[in-house]
Amino acid sequence: MLRLVLAAVHLLALGIGLGAVWARARCLREPIDRASLRRAFAADGWWGFAAAMWVVTGLWRLLEATEKPTTYYMHNQFFFAKMGFFVLILALEIWPMITLIRWRAASRRGSLVPERLADKARHIRSISYVEALLIVCMVAAAAAMARGYGAIP
Repeated sequence: MLRLVLAAVHLLALGIGLGAVWARARCLREPIDRASLRRAFAADGWWGFAAAMWVVTGLWRLLEATEKPTTYYMHNQFFFAKMGFFVLILALEIWPMITLIRWRAASRRGSLVPERLADKARHIRSISYVEALLIVCMVAAAAAMARGYGAIP
């Protein structure tokens, strides 16, 4: 039963994450105003929640060998591709994460001027679309790996 729950939560996290990062990008279209920022902050919160679910369920499944033995993953090129996409997403997310945290803090203080954020919002939007594409690549790599492709003899 644990196997099923972990797999389901892991897959749900992929769907939530893809939807959230796409929604964040869509919310950051011009004109930027307080309402669009509130929606972007909400989507970004879901994006962070999904990432946490990926990490927790993924590590649990890997280290506890709930699906396949850990050696299966450690000898599979598609697993390493999937992890590479994930690391790339994390690296791309550093700047948007820090920026949005600062914007949230400024918004709570009442010192945020949405009209001045258009350039940074445009960059976060572009990064978000790239991250969405990388999530799709992760899913493709995971599907191939789960079916035995990419095994290193």
